[in-house]
Amino acid sequence: MIFRRKRYTKVEPREKPEIKKDLWLKCEKCGKLIYKKKWDENLKVCPHCDFYGRMTAYDRVNMLADTNSFKEQWTSMLSSDPLGFTGVKAYPEKLKEEMQKTGLKEAIVTGECKIDAVPCVLAVIDAGFIMGSMGSVVGEKFARAAEYAIEKKMPFVCVSGGGGGARMYEGVISLMQMAKTSAAVGKMKKAGLLYLSVLTDPTMGGIAASFASLGDIIIAEPGALVGFAGPRVIEQTIRQKLPPGFQRTEFLYDHGMVDIIAKRADLKETIGKILKIIHL
Repeated sequence: MIFRRKRYTKVEPREKPEIKKDLWLKCEKCGKLIYKKKWDENLKVCPHCDFYGRMTAYDRVNMLADTNSFKEQWTSMLSSDPLGFTGVKAYPEKLKEEMQKTGLKEAIVTGECKIDAVPCVLAVIDAGFIMGSMGSVVGEKFARAAEYAIEKKMPFVCVSGGGGGARMYEGVISLMQMAKTSAAVGKMKKAGLLYLSVLTDPTMGGIAASFASLGDIIIAEPGALVGFAGPRVIEQTIRQKLPPGFQRTEFLYDHGMVDIIAKRADLKETIGKILKIIHL
């Protein structure tokens, strides 16, 4: 018996399908692909594992403020170079790069808006700008926003999301902002105004050690890392293994440091209810 090999004709498609990489992204936690439009519609929360991605300051403003109600203030303020910093990269050069990368002039955006029809002052820290570290402009804009809230008798909502601590490029001037912002919160409390602090991932360093932890009511997103020093630094210092979930939102809630855990999709509604109950 003679066996003959079958001949197959190789057929190639006329055009190869083009997959645009900018339409998809990979979840940092589960590694699954997410359609970018779906990612944005879901407020940068993974639909597969509920991982919370970081949002820009203006993403936060658009999510929380009523449509066309946000009026940004003190937009012309820029950091100087008090130390003449000359490390791996000069400070003015670093600032210029961060401005081009983020479209921001500093790590904080402040302004007046309405949240669920209630007038308030809103401040948002952006972790994308030098890790949301606190320099002189961040502290000054926060303090001015607090004074504006006192003048207008408005509640103050601050969304913290910076893991850079005090900005080393400005030395002790940066550290001074912790005292300045804490004093500004104290003035608001003396004036009987509501200060609402929202903690997002990450809220660390000087920001966590000052105004972020001083809210009359503290709300946090699920799974956010909140603390002064990071878990690895603490473990290396005390040479002990930390409890599971240490410095995460749920751990802090169980130990009384956070009042409310709110999902990102429910954040505006939660803030709006608090503002209406206390302010109106």
